[in-house]
Amino acid sequence: MATNPGFLSEWPWKRLGSFKYLVLAPWVAHGFHQLATKGWRETDLGYIAILPSMLLRALHNQAWITVSRLQNARGRKQIVDRGIEFEQVDRERNWDDQIILSAILFYLGALHLPGGQHLPLWRTDGAVLVALLHAGPVELLYYWFHRALHHHFLYTRYHSHHHASIVTEPITSVIHPFAELVAYELLFSIPMIASALTGTASIVAFEMYMLYIDFMNNMGHCNFELVPTWLFRWFPPLKYFMYTPSFHSLHHTQFRTNYSLFMPFYDYIYNTMDKSSDKLHENSLKNKEEAVDVVHLTHLTSLQSIYHMRPGFAEYASKPYTSKWYMRIMWPLSWLSMVLTWVYGSWFTVERNVMKKLRIQSWAIPRYNFHYGLNWEKEAINSLIIKAIHEADKNGAKVVSLGLLNQAQSLNGSGELYLQKYPKLGVKLVDGSSLAAAVVANSIPQGTDQVVLAGNISKVARAVATALCKNNIKVIMSNKQDYHFLKPKIPEDAADNLILSKTSIAKVWVIGEGLDTAEQFRAPKGTHFIPYSPFPPRAVRKDCCTYSTTPAMGVPKTLQNVHSCENWLPRRVMSAWRIAGIIHALEGWNEHECGDTVLDMDKIWSAAILHGFCPVAQA
Repeated sequence: MATNPGFLSEWPWKRLGSFKYLVLAPWVAHGFHQLATKGWRETDLGYIAILPSMLLRALHNQAWITVSRLQNARGRKQIVDRGIEFEQVDRERNWDDQIILSAILFYLGALHLPGGQHLPLWRTDGAVLVALLHAGPVELLYYWFHRALHHHFLYTRYHSHHHASIVTEPITSVIHPFAELVAYELLFSIPMIASALTGTASIVAFEMYMLYIDFMNNMGHCNFELVPTWLFRWFPPLKYFMYTPSFHSLHHTQFRTNYSLFMPFYDYIYNTMDKSSDKLHENSLKNKEEAVDVVHLTHLTSLQSIYHMRPGFAEYASKPYTSKWYMRIMWPLSWLSMVLTWVYGSWFTVERNVMKKLRIQSWAIPRYNFHYGLNWEKEAINSLIIKAIHEADKNGAKVVSLGLLNQAQSLNGSGELYLQKYPKLGVKLVDGSSLAAAVVANSIPQGTDQVVLAGNISKVARAVATALCKNNIKVIMSNKQDYHFLKPKIPEDAADNLILSKTSIAKVWVIGEGLDTAEQFRAPKGTHFIPYSPFPPRAVRKDCCTYSTTPAMGVPKTLQNVHSCENWLPRRVMSAWRIAGIIHALEGWNEHECGDTVLDMDKIWSAAILHGFCPVAQA
C-alpha cells in the first residue's frame, strides 16, 4: 500500500480473493440471457462484447509480461539494470483489478448512458473524436493530475504505492490504490462518453482506444527500449506525441520529471522534460553484449510448468510449483506450448541474477521431463545441451551447472559425455552432486545412528552413503542388487556400516527416484523422509511423517533479482545443483565435476556456508 494509505485505497472486492470475478456475474448472466431470448440480431452486440474484450485485455497484458521478462532475462536493451524482489511481485499481484473495474464501468455505460446502446461496429467520425479528445483534454488533465499526485499530501496517501516499483514491469502501469485508478478510469472515459452522447460511438473505436491505452501503458513500464531512434529522425514531430519506455522509466527513477501520460508534449510546454531523456533512449538501444560468469542449465518439467517459469504467470512463478486442477482446463494451450518448445531449436534465458560481481543466468532446454525418457530424443537433447555449453563458453562463462535431468547418468553419464567429446572446453562443467550429497548428509538429525537408503542408486546416493558410513552411521538397504553394487564403492574401513536388511526401525529414510508407495509404507510412523534426487517424492504418508525438500539451500541477500521460485522449492531457496555452479565460480575452482568425480563434500559445504548460503530450515 501507499506510505500512509488514504481514503478508498483498498479495492472493494479484495476480501473475495480469487472469487472477485463474481462481481461481474450479474452482467455476464444478463448478457447470456439476452442472447438466449433475443438471438444475435436483437441482442446489443456492444453489451455482449464487453466480456470477450476484457479477456483479450488480460491476454494482451500477459503477453507483455512474458515478453518483458524474457527480454530482461537476456539483459539486452534494458533501461534500469537492477533486479526486483518478491515484495514487488506480491504488490503487483492484483493487476487484473483494473480490468474488472473497466468492465463494470462499460456495463453501466452500455445500460444507462444515452447513446451507449446498440452501437455500430465502426464510425470514422467517432474514432476521430476519440483521438482528438484524448490528445487534448485527457492528456492535459492527466498531466496536471499527475503533478498533483506528486504533492506530498496525495503522494504519501496514494501515488507512492505505484512508485514503490523503481524497476518497472508492464503491469506496474496499473498498480494503484482504488481511488486513484477510479480517477484514471473516469479520465479515460471522457472521449468515449463524448462520442456516445454525440451519437458517433462504435464498438471498434472503443476497442481500439482501450488497446491503445493498454499498449502504451505496458510499453512505458516494460523496462526495455524498443522504439528505434530512426522513427524520430524521420518524423521529428512524433517525439511530442509518443513517449518511449526510457522516457517514462526516468519518471520512476527521478520522480519530478516526465509527468506526461503518453504524449510528452506537455512536459515540453511546462519545462518538466528530463534533459537526459534522449541520451537514455539512445544508450538503452545499444546492443550491449551481456557477459555471464555462471550458466545453470535447467529444463521444463510437467506440461503446466511452462506457466510457472519466470516468464510465465508472475503469480505462479512467485510460489512453489504445485499442479493446479484448474490449470488442466488449459490443456490445449499446454500441448501447443509443448509443440512449440519441441520445434524451437535452442535454449532460452529464463532468469538473470547477480551475486557480488558474479553474473548468473539460468537457461532452459526446451524439453519436458518425459522427453528425457525417450531414447529417440536423447541425441537431440544432448545436441541442445552441447550448443548451450558452447554458447556459454563463447560468452566467457566460467562454469556451467547441469540441473535436473540435464546431468542424468542415462543421458550423458553425469556430463562425462561432453568432456569426452570436447576435452579442451574452457568452461567448467559441474553436475552439482557433491553439494547435493553434502546437503543431504547435513540434513540428518543430530544423534541419528542409522538411516534407511531407498530408491534408485545415483551418484548422489553413493556419495551420501559413503559420507554417512564414514561418520559411523549405519546405512540400511533392502535391495540386494543395489547393496552389492554400492558395497565395493564404500571405503574399506567404513564398509561394515552398510547393511543389507529387510527390516529396520530407523526413522530417517534417505530416498530417491523409484521408491514406490508400498515401500514408503514400510517405514515406521513418524519417519523423516529426506530426498536425494532433484525431484520431490510423492508424499503418501500422513501419519506424522515429514518430508524434506529436495537438496537445496537458502540464498544470501547478496544474490539479487530473485523473484521466482525454482520449481517446487520455497522462496529464496535454490537447488544444490544450481548453487554448486555458483560456489565453483566464487571459489575459482579449476576442475570439472562430471562423471564419477566427487569433490570434497566438507570443502564445498564449508564454502557454501562461507558465502552466505544456509540450510533450508534457517532460510
